[in-house]
Amino acid sequence: MNVLKLAAFSQDGKGGNPAGVAFYDAMPGDDEMLKIAKDIGYSETAFLVKQNDFWRVRYFAPAMEVPFCGHATIALGAALGERFGEGTYKLILNDSQISVRAEGRAMSTLQSPETNSEDAPKDYVDKILASFSLTVDDLNKNFPVRFASAGAKHLILVLKDRKTLTEMKYPFDEVKALMNKMRLVTISLLWNESDEVFHSRNAFASGGVYEDPATGAAAAALAGYLRDIGWKGKNEFTILQGEDMGAPSRLLVKYGPKIGESVSVSGEVRHILDD
Repeated sequence: MNVLKLAAFSQDGKGGNPAGVAFYDAMPGDDEMLKIAKDIGYSETAFLVKQNDFWRVRYFAPAMEVPFCGHATIALGAALGERFGEGTYKLILNDSQISVRAEGRAMSTLQSPETNSEDAPKDYVDKILASFSLTVDDLNKNFPVRFASAGAKHLILVLKDRKTLTEMKYPFDEVKALMNKMRLVTISLLWNESDEVFHSRNAFASGGVYEDPATGAAAAALAGYLRDIGWKGKNEFTILQGEDMGAPSRLLVKYGPKIGESVSVSGEVRHILDD
């Protein structure tokens, strides 16, 4: 199977998060899709099948299927734009319907599933912090620790300073078990530079990947979380991710005032050329 290799949320033609995009006439079996995702080795591969006016989409990481993947959606939006032209494409996911807008060859915008967030149990948070060699004193108290979702579940941890974010490390298997216990897709560690810029690192042990260089689903979940806690910053903001991995990524996020409504996430897309 010929899988397109694209990097979503790249910055000025560099970096970004690699994703596979595969078009089929009929959706393959789960085992086949998981094998392809493992063989490709990217954090996610998206599988697409045309169904009337919609595209049925499923996302597979090397270790599991995920209900929604933002960067792979941005990538598939660009792929749809290249094949069929600019415009908005309706997508059917496992648990929701969303859309992606293709804006030329190098840009696309997704509209996320609905958002929600809730406080995370203290004993669970304490275990996560210990695994990352962090304490509550490392956290920015203006941002409560919460689970947040926009199609996939994440844990939001906002740190006090950039240095702590830079030094992120964790024991893979231990954190993977903790994530699976709460069905987390990523643990999103962030530093708030200003009222319109966040820096992010996302642990993705649950999907068999140590760290994601750009996470669109977590970006949408973060926007919903910020709306829920009454954040006074901008409702249009930038997330810079992948910097500490040598894969600089830029995610542009926009949300409205209504609690729970869809979030817009935009990004640049580039083709990955095999050596």
